[in-house]
Amino acid sequence: MKTSKWLLVLTLMVALALTLAACGGGGEEPSPTQPPPEQPTATEAPAATEAPVQESSPEAQAAREKGLTFLADAYDGKYKGTVVTMTGPFTDEDAVKFNDSIKEFEEKTGIDIQYEGSKQFEASISVRVDAGDAPDIVDFPQPGLLGNFVKAGKVVDLNTFMPEDWLKQNYKQSWLDMATMEGPDGPVMAGVWQRFNGKSLVWYPKAKFDEAGYQIPQTWDELMALTQQIADDGDTAWCIGIESGAATGWPATDWIEDIMLRTTSLENYDKWTRGELKFESPEVKHAAELMAQIWFNDDYVYGGRASIVSTFFGDAPTPMFDNPPKCWLHRQGNFITSFFPEGVEAGKDYDFFYFPPIDEQYGKPFLVAGDIMAMFNDRPEVRAVMEYFSTGESVKGWLAAGGALSPHNDASLDWYGDDIERGIAKLVQDADAVRFDGSDLMPGAVGAGSFWKGMTDWIAGTIDLDTALKEIDAAWPQQ
Repeated sequence: MKTSKWLLVLTLMVALALTLAACGGGGEEPSPTQPPPEQPTATEAPAATEAPVQESSPEAQAAREKGLTFLADAYDGKYKGTVVTMTGPFTDEDAVKFNDSIKEFEEKTGIDIQYEGSKQFEASISVRVDAGDAPDIVDFPQPGLLGNFVKAGKVVDLNTFMPEDWLKQNYKQSWLDMATMEGPDGPVMAGVWQRFNGKSLVWYPKAKFDEAGYQIPQTWDELMALTQQIADDGDTAWCIGIESGAATGWPATDWIEDIMLRTTSLENYDKWTRGELKFESPEVKHAAELMAQIWFNDDYVYGGRASIVSTFFGDAPTPMFDNPPKCWLHRQGNFITSFFPEGVEAGKDYDFFYFPPIDEQYGKPFLVAGDIMAMFNDRPEVRAVMEYFSTGESVKGWLAAGGALSPHNDASLDWYGDDIERGIAKLVQDADAVRFDGSDLMPGAVGAGSFWKGMTDWIAGTIDLDTALKEIDAAWPQQ
């Protein structure tokens, strides 16, 4: 009997244990007085299993807002350790200024821009491209040379990745027009302009000019009236010289180009640089004849017409600083200040004004030279650098150091370290249109050959204008 009872108790205990196990039990239930283990609250994060998302830098955010995605990725460090090769004409001091201006970008992105400058750039770049050894980016000071590579299909079309809206926002339309070139399958955006030099400038001895009571001319008629006024006062108004060794004559071509922009349409100017409007055309002849109103009047030019061809262009403005001045006006690009006598002070001893408009229907154009960056190898880090060159930030350091002007709308006038260059930049910002030096756009046989020679021979009086224009046309390569 006892055995049966204990067997029954044992059976019940086993059954209870099996029941608890089936219900997930087996552990000790918490006592009514002991609280259950604490559970994570809604505000407590579980243990981290993922790395935190890295926040974009302010530079990356700003680039992304402009649609410059490759530049933004560069600032986020995605191309750190990559190399972008470059070549161009910057050597000596200019090479130092260029490298200094991109140093901050390299430090922030980790991209190493390896620039190699050459004084024989025009010849060496053709050899490298033909050999299939083109650098990633090439700086062209002559768009005509770039155009040859574009036509051959060697250059990456920036429209394939760079936002059109951004380009239109940050460049005057004229810059975009000049960067659009004909490729094998139609027009392409061949590059972005990174810096430039202004040419439509007239320099004068400010203190003496003001003392004499002369006024800055606003029109061609006023310029001619000032020229005559100075002659009536017994002086010659203009300092002019075109001697430049093998390049003698180029300052005369700049005058013709400036006058062309002021007396005919931009379309005609562009046709002229392409050879579609001949030098013998009425438009070009008219520009030369207007120039001759000054150049061929011995009362207007220091030393007279006969001295122009033999006077070195860098020495031409020097008599402007004599006391009293022997000449009062000198039309030349902003680089000419490096030829001014030592110790003269900008804003006091000299200043400049805009080469005045002639025919008001053509507005206030500006003649420039400059550097256009073109892309030959397509990789993400190269795209990032090209997008960087489309911003004023890329030339900011150079503006502060002096010797460059920015074509970018987002470049602040406050960035300029030189008051003269700041003033020129403001003139270009306010210009109705911008066009590149015409002779630099023409084939070398013309722009650096027959154009220079034809003008020199005409000014020297060895041939007449009609003959000069005919000889320039004859040198144009057959298309």
